[in-house]
Amino acid sequence: MSNLRFPALQELASEERKVNHYNGKRVTTMLNSHVFTGRTIREYLSDEAYKSLMASIKAGAKIDRKMADQIAAGMKAWAEEHGVTHFSHWFQPLTGGTAEKHDSFFTIKSDGTAIELFDGDALIQQEPDASSFPNGGIRATFEARGYTAWDPSSPAFIMESGYGKTLCIPTIFIAYNGESLDYKAPLIKSVAALDKAAVEVCRYFDKNVNKVTITLGWEQEYFVVDESLANARPDLLMCGRTLLGHSPAKGQQLEDHYFGSIPERVFAFMQDFEQEAYKLGIPLRTRHNEVAPGQFECAPIFEEVNIAVDHNSLLMDIMAKVAKRHKLKVLFHEKPFKGVNGSGKHNNWSLATDTGVNLLAPGKTPRTNLMFLTFFVNTIKAVHDYADLLRAAIASAGNDHRLGANEAPPAIISVFAGTYLSNVLDEIESRVKEKFSEQDEVILKLDIHKQIPELLMDNTDRNRTSPFAFTGNKFEFRAVGSAANCGSSMTILNTIVAQTLKEFTKEVDALIAKGEKKEIAIMHVLRSYIAQSKKIRFEGDNYSEEWAKEAEKRGLSNFKTTPEALNALITDSAKELFISNGIFSARELEARHEIMLEEYIKKVQIEARILGYICTNHILPAAINYQNVLIENVRGLKELSLGEDSFRAQLNLLKIVSNHIQEINDNVEAMIEARKVANNNSNTHERAEMYCHQVKAYFDKIRYHADKLELIIDDKLYPLPKYRELLFLR
Repeated sequence: MSNLRFPALQELASEERKVNHYNGKRVTTMLNSHVFTGRTIREYLSDEAYKSLMASIKAGAKIDRKMADQIAAGMKAWAEEHGVTHFSHWFQPLTGGTAEKHDSFFTIKSDGTAIELFDGDALIQQEPDASSFPNGGIRATFEARGYTAWDPSSPAFIMESGYGKTLCIPTIFIAYNGESLDYKAPLIKSVAALDKAAVEVCRYFDKNVNKVTITLGWEQEYFVVDESLANARPDLLMCGRTLLGHSPAKGQQLEDHYFGSIPERVFAFMQDFEQEAYKLGIPLRTRHNEVAPGQFECAPIFEEVNIAVDHNSLLMDIMAKVAKRHKLKVLFHEKPFKGVNGSGKHNNWSLATDTGVNLLAPGKTPRTNLMFLTFFVNTIKAVHDYADLLRAAIASAGNDHRLGANEAPPAIISVFAGTYLSNVLDEIESRVKEKFSEQDEVILKLDIHKQIPELLMDNTDRNRTSPFAFTGNKFEFRAVGSAANCGSSMTILNTIVAQTLKEFTKEVDALIAKGEKKEIAIMHVLRSYIAQSKKIRFEGDNYSEEWAKEAEKRGLSNFKTTPEALNALITDSAKELFISNGIFSARELEARHEIMLEEYIKKVQIEARILGYICTNHILPAAINYQNVLIENVRGLKELSLGEDSFRAQLNLLKIVSNHIQEINDNVEAMIEARKVANNNSNTHERAEMYCHQVKAYFDKIRYHADKLELIIDDKLYPLPKYRELLFLR
């Protein structure tokens, strides 16, 4: 759609439609070209250093400093051949973004000789400022020391920016006393906990299983808007979403954007960021138009969860940088536009053994079916027992706007299993009085092999309204917000499943110790778990009022706002869970709770400030100008003595405009006063609640009147790009 109101901006935006493309290159020739992995490692390291690094990657073995020096030397040689001059420890602090501090290879020896140096010490550990990142009180302002420590399991990569190249080393970020201050460290701990618990359960079925890998395939939804138009919207620049804006006559109701032809300008952008992603080893596979106009999605091939989380964070950085080349702006906010679909980051999670078995895929034999059922039921039980923690994992100011609206799952956590598997679970549960006797008899009676076809994904529908849905050979956590770091939700999911598997093992072993056969013991515990977790399963429409009422009857939580959802992180049961599994200390949990509340407060506070600014500096002046135009028109008609009937429409319009102006002014002033009151409360949780229920309460009131003015004010006088201009990118 052409932009008649902002022609200069439109010309600027159309300067460069095609910046980059594949130039006939195959993806396989680009993939990992900027990553220190695979053959590259083998080429640049000695046998000894190579074996040491592989042992660390595969088994978590510690790398000694001597080997670290050799690895660093090989890494530096490879990087310098690519024109790299600096290195950085790349980490994911609790800001929600990524962080890096660049150091040059260049240094000067004591004798004054200039050399290029990168040794094992620089590779393994660096010291950024811990107090300047969110720490929840763990570090005081004057206590600045913190450490980044190399994560060998995630490969180093070369990041290009402008004309420079930097060797980036994925790291964890911890405080001086060892408390984690990032997303990666807890994720790695949760991976180890789940691996250990899952291997123990696997050995009931296969003694050869020595490792279980957690896999993740994220789907990244996002909006793309013209950069010049976004720059004309203070709310998009400062908040990532539009605080004002009336829905256009045509939105997504015709359903013509979904899977439609990708706009040429966006297609060029996609090709460009895909090429950058492939260089960094991000295995993107899918791209398409999403439901809302201006909304798109990309998704990779499944990877090990730690690497997948790194790749998602890295891709978001890449997309933002590449968008600038195309005079575009990427919006990752969960709800940047009112009245159309928001954006999520669906986390497709599964488990795989080192023997090649997907533990969430039904097999061809009764034995593997039973193994599948074990992990399937335990996951559902984990979600049931710790639903409040999963809700806390997805809580954010942005996601509060998305959950339960326009195809996003609601805040009520439930599990969709599908008709076939629900029938299997119900049949197992119904055998309350029947004593399981022999494994083969049990399997035959349940007829599991026939009820769970190998191609289950073709026999199980998808439920787009479910926050946690089984989709054939994986669980899809659909409630994660598009701007979120996947590490938070995956850490909690891994931990609760690990804990449930540990409890399962204890209960099965106890029955075996009493003389039950192994398979019979497993079935008894599974039946118990199915019955205990039944209330979390729901196969219907999660949007319906009936479900909300039914969920309340079942005793399921419905935390609609972030401040109340976050309380789950600091309960005694949550502390016991995370401490016993070695994920968080009580202090770390309390710190994260504090950080997330502070983030919520600051985001709503910024939105309140920007909303007040836009109204007083943009909307009201434009409305008053139009009001003056109407006044002059009425005055002129009066002077012609035509009678009031000749300008009744103008008078009515003038009254309407004047009323909206007054309402906006009064509500903005009231919002400012509410913000002042909230700011004077020193209790973080109470302040968050005040911002949620008292300050934010004015947002919709102000928006209603501003959006009404948008429809009335002369289009040439209206100061902000409108939805029809932002959403329909050309």
